[in-house]
Amino acid sequence: MAIDVARDGYVATVTIDRPEALNAFDAPHLEALLALLRTLRDDRSVRCAIVTGAGDRAFSAGADIKRMATFGPREGRAFAALGHAVTKAIETLPQPVIAAVNGYAFGGGCELALACDIRICSENAAFAQPEVTLGIPPGWGGTQRMPRVVGPGIAAEIIFTGRRVGAAEALRIGLVNAVYPADRLPHEAQALAARIAANSPRAVRAAKAAMSRAFSGEPAAGLNSELDLFGAAFATDDQTIGMEAFIAKQVAEFADE
Repeated sequence: MAIDVARDGYVATVTIDRPEALNAFDAPHLEALLALLRTLRDDRSVRCAIVTGAGDRAFSAGADIKRMATFGPREGRAFAALGHAVTKAIETLPQPVIAAVNGYAFGGGCELALACDIRICSENAAFAQPEVTLGIPPGWGGTQRMPRVVGPGIAAEIIFTGRRVGAAEALRIGLVNAVYPADRLPHEAQALAARIAANSPRAVRAAKAAMSRAFSGEPAAGLNSELDLFGAAFATDDQTIGMEAFIAKQVAEFADE
């Protein structure tokens, strides 16, 4: 199964298990993750969750670009809406969620991590929102959550350039809470989750619910705007050029508007 879950006491570890594709997502894998998250939501025996990727190369490389390359605006918006459903399900889980980022967290993978309450990573981790290099904007919440995590100026530079952010820089700008050697990351994630799970589950859930209110209002409207912009990008030549170049392992050359 491409989405696995393991239990250790009060902690549930969700693993994106598609290492042959760098744990990238197509619609069926997003739906599987969404179904699992909905199950965890109602499981009172889970006090904390960890999200990570299988293998040692990637947390998640994001959306499966070969699948997206043929989308039109309607399909693009629908796919983004599914990504939004997953990231919102992570963000609104009553239990705290830790992203244990082991390797690449690109595009939708970075957005999954941004939706988590706490992010820790391995020394070989790298984060990016490279969507603009493919002729589209971020579509799973990155435009709204990245500025809240690292600040608007840094978020703008990361999103507008599409560049990679290494583990040391991610720690410096507040994108992650801590960096560990790759072999220690699972242990450190479990230890952090166990420390959270040892506290009052009602109090922790209440604290998370209260903190979430800090981001109500305009960010919610921004997410709806992001959906529209992401879907509309699939009517542009840039989307076709960007994704065809990616699939052909070439550098995309975008024309002026």
